[in-house]
Amino acid sequence: MSFKAVRIDKTDAGQTVGIVTLTDADLMDGDVTVKVTHSTLNYKDGLAISGKSPVVRKFPMVPGVDFAGIVESSSNPDFKVGDEVILNGWGVGEGHFGGLAEKSRVKGAWLVPLPKGLTRFQAMAIGTAGYTAMLCVMALERFGLTPDQGSVVVTGAAGGVGSVATAVLAKLGWHVIATTGRPEEADYLTALGAKEIIERKELSSPGRPLAKERWIAGVDSVGSHTLANILAATKYGGAIAACGLAQGLDLPSTVAPFILRNVALLGVESVNCPKPKRIEAWNRLVQDLDAKKLESITKKITLDEVISTASALLNGKVRGRVVVEL
Repeated sequence: MSFKAVRIDKTDAGQTVGIVTLTDADLMDGDVTVKVTHSTLNYKDGLAISGKSPVVRKFPMVPGVDFAGIVESSSNPDFKVGDEVILNGWGVGEGHFGGLAEKSRVKGAWLVPLPKGLTRFQAMAIGTAGYTAMLCVMALERFGLTPDQGSVVVTGAAGGVGSVATAVLAKLGWHVIATTGRPEEADYLTALGAKEIIERKELSSPGRPLAKERWIAGVDSVGSHTLANILAATKYGGAIAACGLAQGLDLPSTVAPFILRNVALLGVESVNCPKPKRIEAWNRLVQDLDAKKLESITKKITLDEVISTASALLNGKVRGRVVVEL
């Protein structure tokens, strides 16, 4: 049977992207075939579709690092026809056909069952961005940080990772300081639970090796000068969970926060995260993310709107999460 998909092609003239019709014969190797009902757009998907960063490692490629759907066929003993599943990462959308298609064939080891208490739409409203935000929260908790020790800063708070991190941390009792380059989103961030809002420009330029102590913890999806500056303002014994590079891949910092204030930088990676930790993160999201807040940060689009929305996402014109209904 034929199905629609976003496909990225590359020729000597450069990269092209469009909506195409594929068949089962076009699917890549795997032991589980999934009828994809929902996908989403993450920052990485925007980079892949635009070609602004070398995310895609093989052409042609169907982008989309996430999907949720129903098992159509399976030779994997862990999954049977009719099971509801989700996928995040594992190189899908980079080296293996991803979720921005009506069908996908993948390794069953990459799938996790849809957690009880979540719909497929909600799972993709969370997506890799929200799942990564939860991994950041868990990293701060494992480090031993608690809301009574001080406030937490969330950079890029109006974006996908930032929106979910803000909502989850607020529900857990943290005093959330949200940073954004879009002051007009103040009401949106306050509704998610932010207690203070800082304009991005306060943190996005070169700063001092050490600054006045302001927070004990942080979730950063921005990198570069922003990450350097929030490290410089972290209180003694605090930690920042870093998971993104929206401003840049560089980290123009010094060792001062680490050797003078005992600050820790916690790296958070979601693509190859072990399955037990993935399941823990998804179960925590069911428990710690308010469903009404999730709905309030989610926009719904069709497959035909993916390419234009990806461009808007990279240009900072999309807030919260985007669900693609297939």
